Amino acid sequence: MYCTLDDIKQQVQESTLIEITDDNQANEINTAIVDEAILYSETLIDGYLRGRYTLPLFTIPMLITMLAVDLSIFRLYSRRFHTDMPESINNKYKNSIKLLEQIQKGIVSLGIEIEGTPPELGEYRTNMTFQDRIFTKSMLENF
Repeated sequence: MYCTLDDIKQQVQESTLIEITDDNQANEINTAIVDEAILYSETLIDGYLRGRYTLPLFTIPMLITMLAVDLSIFRLYSRRFHTDMPESINNKYKNSIKLLEQIQKGIVSLGIEIEGTPPELGEYRTNMTFQDRIFTKSMLENF
């Protein structure tokens, strides 16, 4: 899990969380709805990380936690059509997606690269050696 309810509570007041999650009028945070929002953010982040990093991440960088919190909060607000989405939440969502795109392209690194990860932009890797050549230098000179 990239973030928790406690992480979200550090960014959103509890009364606001109750307002945007309490469908049953129980006057408490509906943790099932928060869990769904966290799953949404985790799935979205994994979609961008897939192919660049080995999933699941065993070490969660703080950057990923921050992105997960912002995306989860956006998801919680977007459930309520009658509640005006604060512009700051919209901007954080857009910035989070841009940052995920930069991570996906290798422009921004999470700092957790391990052996066997995909090559960086502009880098070429192969498992072939000089002896594996089909067309030797002398064969190519004849053309």
